Amino acid sequence: MEEVDRILIHTLKQTGTQVSEEIDSVKQFSSELIVEAVVRCIRVIDPGLGSTLPTSIPPGMSARFRVGMSLAQACQDIGYKGEIGYQTFLYSNEPEIRSLLMFLVEKLPRECAEASDQPTGKLVVLQRLITAAIKAQLSVPWLPSNCRLPLHGETKSSAALHSFRVQPLSLPHYTKGAGKMQLKGGFPPVKDYQQDILPPVTAQPSSHASVVASILEQHTAELTAAQEWENEWNSQGLLSRLTPQDYCSRKLSRLRKRIQEQLRSAALASSESANGCHYSTPDLSELLQTFKSPAPPDIILTKGTHFTHTQKYTFTRDVVAVTSPISAGHQLESDTQDHQQVLTCFQQQAQQLSSDVDQLIIDMKNMSVTHTQVLHELKQREQGNSEKEEKMQLKKKTISLMPDADKNLLQLQLLVEASVKRVVNLASQWEKHRAPLIDEHRRLKELCSNQDLESSRKLLEIKSLHDKIRVSTEETKKKEEIYKQLVTELENLPQDATRSAYTLRILEIVSNIKKQKEEITKILSDTKQLQKEINSLTGKLDRTFAVTDEMVFKDAKKDESVRKSYKYLAALHENCNQLIQTIEDTGTILREIRDLEEQIETENDNKTVSNLEKILDDYKDIRQENSALAAKVREG
Repeated sequence: MEEVDRILIHTLKQTGTQVSEEIDSVKQFSSELIVEAVVRCIRVIDPGLGSTLPTSIPPGMSARFRVGMSLAQACQDIGYKGEIGYQTFLYSNEPEIRSLLMFLVEKLPRECAEASDQPTGKLVVLQRLITAAIKAQLSVPWLPSNCRLPLHGETKSSAALHSFRVQPLSLPHYTKGAGKMQLKGGFPPVKDYQQDILPPVTAQPSSHASVVASILEQHTAELTAAQEWENEWNSQGLLSRLTPQDYCSRKLSRLRKRIQEQLRSAALASSESANGCHYSTPDLSELLQTFKSPAPPDIILTKGTHFTHTQKYTFTRDVVAVTSPISAGHQLESDTQDHQQVLTCFQQQAQQLSSDVDQLIIDMKNMSVTHTQVLHELKQREQGNSEKEEKMQLKKKTISLMPDADKNLLQLQLLVEASVKRVVNLASQWEKHRAPLIDEHRRLKELCSNQDLESSRKLLEIKSLHDKIRVSTEETKKKEEIYKQLVTELENLPQDATRSAYTLRILEIVSNIKKQKEEITKILSDTKQLQKEINSLTGKLDRTFAVTDEMVFKDAKKDESVRKSYKYLAALHENCNQLIQTIEDTGTILREIRDLEEQIETENDNKTVSNLEKILDDYKDIRQENSALAAKVREG
């Protein structure tokens, strides 16, 4: 039973029961610990049923009775068939408690049973407690605050009610590289800002209640974006046969083209509606220039050549250089203002020059488009002229043949017949070349279809490999977490306990069990052999007595002494039967004595005396509570 109790205690620790290290047997369980263990197991088995059960025993006797009855009913609801009642928890009995705990442990879900083989660190126990609490809260129906009764105060607190308000968060991204974590950012100022100035996530929202909602929203958005990218890549990216970077760049370029087309069409429609005339589509740079604010009329400079702009710049610089020494000693403030005006004037000139350059570029592009259009029209007219010249030459030849029409008709007929023969010959030759070409075309077409099927099959294989890679990655992460937990548990384990010691102990237990089985088999075989001998001797005795009785009875009719011998024989047989019956009754009495001794030991193990004392104390407490309640009723 020691091994069974250790397994039970280990499993109860996995469910979150606070079992001290000194307890190593079910016999040492108190009523409070029994109630906590049963409630924890029921919460794991059925969270909805266990969420309403308390994990501790209240002080009042009537409340204890109700808790015991509710626990007994819950155990029966989950399928326990043994005898159970409030006395099972208030006045504990070792065999009943052990059978009840064994049933609950066997009833635990599979994942909980598998988790019992995993390390029992404080972090793991805390995570399981949090999971069980969340499941219990989710299983309870929600009620608004104005509809709640005092009974729901334990499961639903008003302090946890907050509106779901989301605020944007700024999160730095990290990447693993060179054996350490590196900050993933754009430019060095961004990295410095994220490292030194950016506040933590918990301090970014204006209200502390919005932290969890903002983090959940940020995580959901990132997870959704990752899933959308994965779905798009699996559905369209793989079919494009491009790398992810090339696919993203192509998608970005397409998006930019669409934006440009939309802007051009919008600007074209607005210009047509405003001016009522149609002009060629402007370039994007020209379109963006229309959105700029126009310069004031007094700042707009006249358009000139590069030479005139250079003269103006040098003249202004000379004027400033000449006048600055004269006014340096008298008007420093006005000098600085003049410098600012000159600087603004130069900046305006530079802007005007840049706008002129842009306008010239636009004009050059328009001229290039006009030039290409003119060249295209010129080519079309040259083609039309060449066609007209060919027609004119043909008409000239026809007119020259008109005077000698008969001979020319004969020559034309001969030429037509010769051309017909040549066409027939060419057709026969084409048929000879056409058949292998058609076969080659069909073969290449079939090869292309096979290659398409092969490529589609490989795409399916790639998709399945991606799925397997994702699944194996998740399994690897889980195994790494389990490995870390096992490593920490191994470090926390005492060093004197080794695997070989546990293995030797298990082997010793198995060998002891085998020896016990062999001894039990030997005892059973000896018992069977003795029973066979007893049956054979009993049969032999009965047969011998029957033969002797018959022989003596025949002689007893003739001789008086033989008649006395017959009476003695009958008395001896009767006494022997009584002796055998006495021996059997003695064996039965000894067996009953052993059974009674075992029952006495069982009752001693069941703490019958202590339970009776507890019952008497509880009875006194109930009488006191009843008397106190009666006094309150009389006073009221």
